[in-house]
Amino acid sequence: MAKVPRNFRLLEELEKGEKGIGDGTISYGLADGDDLMMSNWNGTIIGPGHTVHENRIYSLKITCGNDYPDRAPTVSFLSKVNLPAVNQKTGKVERLACLDSWKRSYTIETVLAELRREMANPSNKKLSQPAEGTFF
Repeated sequence: MAKVPRNFRLLEELEKGEKGIGDGTISYGLADGDDLMMSNWNGTIIGPGHTVHENRIYSLKITCGNDYPDRAPTVSFLSKVNLPAVNQKTGKVERLACLDSWKRSYTIETVLAELRREMANPSNKKLSQPAEGTFF
């Protein structure tokens, strides 16, 4: 099977992100429309219902390096959040299954959806959270 070049893959992801995904609880797009390398992205996660994250909007920064999609993107929360996968000093996502065992078939959407699932995980859904509107 032929490997899709990096920029074609990112164009596909951009198009999907701009159209809106599923139920609208996650979204993503380029941080700068003039970024020809399509390296810097913004992501948003709306906290899952029936958790301490309900009705909260979390902003993230995603960086797709030159080796993307062969290597995982770097993902950091801009909004403060208390999750075991997130470095509490920097906001960087450090321990997430899809990032730790990255596959070329994974996408930015894969990462955001897994983070949202982590928020709803029974062991995480009641963790005390920083005040809403605080940032790393």
